Amino acid sequence: MMYNPKLRGHPVAVGGSAEERHGIILARNYEARPFGVKVGQALWQAKQLCPDLVIVPPNYEKYMRFSKLFRGILSEYSPLVESFGLDECWSDISLSLQGKTGQQVADEIRERVKFELGVTVSVGVSWNKIFAKLGSDMRKPDATTVITEENFRETVWTLPAADLLGVGRSTQKKLQMYCVRTIGDIVAVGAEQLQTWFGKWGLYLYAYAAGLDSSPVREIGDEAAVKSVGNSTTCPRDLENEQDAHIVFLNLAESVAERMREIGLQARTVQISLRRNDLTWFERQMGLPRPSFLATELCDAAMQLLRANYKWEKPLRSIGIRGTNLVPMSTSVQLSLFEDETKRAKSEKIELAMDEIRRRFGHHSVNRGLLLLDRQLGRLDAKADHTIHPVGYK
Repeated sequence: MMYNPKLRGHPVAVGGSAEERHGIILARNYEARPFGVKVGQALWQAKQLCPDLVIVPPNYEKYMRFSKLFRGILSEYSPLVESFGLDECWSDISLSLQGKTGQQVADEIRERVKFELGVTVSVGVSWNKIFAKLGSDMRKPDATTVITEENFRETVWTLPAADLLGVGRSTQKKLQMYCVRTIGDIVAVGAEQLQTWFGKWGLYLYAYAAGLDSSPVREIGDEAAVKSVGNSTTCPRDLENEQDAHIVFLNLAESVAERMREIGLQARTVQISLRRNDLTWFERQMGLPRPSFLATELCDAAMQLLRANYKWEKPLRSIGIRGTNLVPMSTSVQLSLFEDETKRAKSEKIELAMDEIRRRFGHHSVNRGLLLLDRQLGRLDAKADHTIHPVGYK
């Protein structure tokens, strides 16, 4: 709306491409919300609810640019700025208040962002990250909410449990099954019972709800260690058989392997995710005989998992592959008596040579023959299409 003022006052949503089967609502403005337009909704559903809805395509370059500018403003107040997704940050200003209150600094930041960037922000002020995040969601689009150790019971505990960071859809459903409906109810249940229901995650939920979170805000540039490298995609068409899946898995595996090589890591475990065309999904994983950064080995493992766990009752709408349990490429390995090490060394040289060719002449300058069996599925450039977002809260 800032780039196109004609959109102001109209219901507007950012949506994917229905033609490329990414046809869902990614974001919507406040004018669209009363109609029931929600994030994750199919475009056709949103249009039914709001026939006048204006749908614009996403522009990640602009999002990343404004995200960087926003973090730049925050960095003037504190070196402790930790990204949470694309459009949110935590900032620890406790050592740089200079006689001001947290609310005064928050109001100053809001005004600066509005004046310098042309967009509004809502800010939560609290003594811990969980309640600061909660406060930022409570009053929008342009407000400051302060949650203190004195008022959090009245302010926070009456809110729905789903408002608490870490309570997703499945957790919310399970809490409702146990008649836990508010954040205060989570505290009342107690840590021991929550651990029985949710395992270790139950202890986190209790700590979050009770205001016991003590995780520090990381310094700018102090990113968490890479724990996994993955790619997934909604396919141009439903995958009907093993060959279809093999083509897409190989494409995704090449992206994952190339990115692992760029950061000097290799995977000891491969994980796949499968989403059927009825939108139900599941994940499976397996360990590798030895750590690998080879696309062919990652793809072979993915296909083993697919064959062992999927019987093609329904076509697949989207699939993903992830390398986890990462170790440095320099990690020593026990050689096998039953594997041709010369052949494997050749495979490594081939994939490294492909990296160089693609860097110089583009991704599709060199391709594997399998990808030519289906032009529609084989033209995916998973690495270029993969968007790197700021590190989220773990």
